[in-house]
Amino acid sequence: MQQTWKDRVFNSLNITFLLVLSLVCLFPFYYITVVSFTDPTEYYQKPFILFPEKWSLGAYKYLMSTGSFVKSIEISTVLATLGTILSLIVSSGLAYAVSRRRLRFRRTLMLLIFLTTILQAGMIPSYMIVKGLGMLNSVWAMIIPALTGGWYILLMKGFFDSIPDSLEEAARIDGCNELGVFFRIIIPLSLPALVAFGLFFAVGYWNTFFNAVIYINDHTKWPLQVLLQQMLIDPMTAVGGASTQIVSEVRMPSETLKMAAVIIATVPIMIVYPFLQKHFAKGAMVGSVKG
Repeated sequence: MQQTWKDRVFNSLNITFLLVLSLVCLFPFYYITVVSFTDPTEYYQKPFILFPEKWSLGAYKYLMSTGSFVKSIEISTVLATLGTILSLIVSSGLAYAVSRRRLRFRRTLMLLIFLTTILQAGMIPSYMIVKGLGMLNSVWAMIIPALTGGWYILLMKGFFDSIPDSLEEAARIDGCNELGVFFRIIIPLSLPALVAFGLFFAVGYWNTFFNAVIYINDHTKWPLQVLLQQMLIDPMTAVGGASTQIVSEVRMPSETLKMAAVIIATVPIMIVYPFLQKHFAKGAMVGSVKG
């Protein structure tokens, strides 16, 4: 099909706009990366650097040598790993149950699940529940309240609805019980959806901030995002616990520490996502269409 001059002008303007928009979006990440690897002496001389002459891992070495930062990484890793596993178990189990028509009170459960998507208990009742259960200042305070949500259950239910009942009947004829059907038949068939939702859960737990601020009063139990927020506000006291260490011992600019912390907090999810992209796209599409 031959293009008119108007089509060519529109395509050129569209491509130019998208290129400029891409550069605008990528430039902050590029600048953060460059500053984090810039040698401290060069940064003191030229605070705004786009192409550093000297590269250094000093900021990363310093962050990884401080107990508070390493501890926060460990806590965030535990949250992302343990929280994702538990969330997948709870969400998939409940979604599979409500997707089966033989379940008693199925409509009532679906109504209650749907109501959780539009009605929230509020911050104070949630805090009182967590406190009453004795979970304050523990990793469970950041996992249990975020185990699942109505939106995830409804999407997973849409995926489980697409699995024919004949597969379950064949498994029962072969001697499988309910757990056998779920773990041997349903879970393998639902792997793309589980990977997609697992990525959702992992990103949510890795970026845990609000629950940590509310339920965690001990700064030694802060996850990475809370410590990063404190660094962006006052890096002189957030990392290492003493400003004199940053200024007198290491002579490390606070900006390079901030940028290095942002890179460390961002890169893990960026590394994991490409390996799950195929399953993520397939699982998200199936869940959205069937829901």
